[in-house]
Amino acid sequence: MVGGALSRGLAVLAELAEASDGRSVQQVADTLGLPKSAAHRILVTLVADGWARQDPVSGTYRLTLRLVALGLGHLAGHTLVDLARPVLAELAGVSGELVRLSLVDGDRLVWVAKAQGATAGLRYDPDPGPEAHLASTANGLAWLAGFGDERALELVLRQGLGGPGERGPQAPATVEEFLRRLRRTRADGCARAVDSFEAGAAAIAMPVLERPGGPTVGVLSIAGPGVRFTAERMDALVPALRRACAGLAGVNRVAGADREAGDRTAPAGHTMNAMVTEPGSGA
Repeated sequence: MVGGALSRGLAVLAELAEASDGRSVQQVADTLGLPKSAAHRILVTLVADGWARQDPVSGTYRLTLRLVALGLGHLAGHTLVDLARPVLAELAGVSGELVRLSLVDGDRLVWVAKAQGATAGLRYDPDPGPEAHLASTANGLAWLAGFGDERALELVLRQGLGGPGERGPQAPATVEEFLRRLRRTRADGCARAVDSFEAGAAAIAMPVLERPGGPTVGVLSIAGPGVRFTAERMDALVPALRRACAGLAGVNRVAGADREAGDRTAPAGHTMNAMVTEPGSGA
């Protein structure tokens, strides 16, 4: 069961965020292990405060755009995300595939931006949820490769490997298999995932560093349908991905200099918004 009042409210918000078709009071109560009366009380409060709305026909609850606006406002303060968009667009054009950027947020890797390079035919554009699944995605492997085995495994087990049928047929099903892939990623300098996050999809990914030799602040990836995004195509795009990651590190340094200048000119007691969340690891 979810804990205190604040934790319960946030858990209900998160549950609604995962449900584009809405959730009934009973569904929320069952999923979160709450008494139905408590689930109803929280949902009524969210509606009253403008975070959710109730469908007049079905009676289900959905999020309003207030939470989306809050998230977008937060991302607007992440200069790296804004300045990275041309880099993502260029790499998408070169690769003809989906390019995505994720940022380190404590112990999570959160999707923040993407650019689609496929202009016709088969397109790969999944809805992976708000954060990357660390064990099965190329993004997750690229980030975790910067840790030792013990810390990487701790993060993976906290999130979960995923049960049968939850991920692609080639997702690591055991700790041993995950560690083999992690070590291969370190040796290659580039993470690869084929039929891992989901069937029929392939991806490569590399970390974005705060500065050369510095901590990882995010991960950049290229992903596409496996029938087109073959091993040979992945190998051919590794140099372009590496250049894009270096470009984002350069953007990061410029943005950091701008932020520091703003900090120096800000009134006493005022701190400018951070460019990126506190990095969780060196790479």
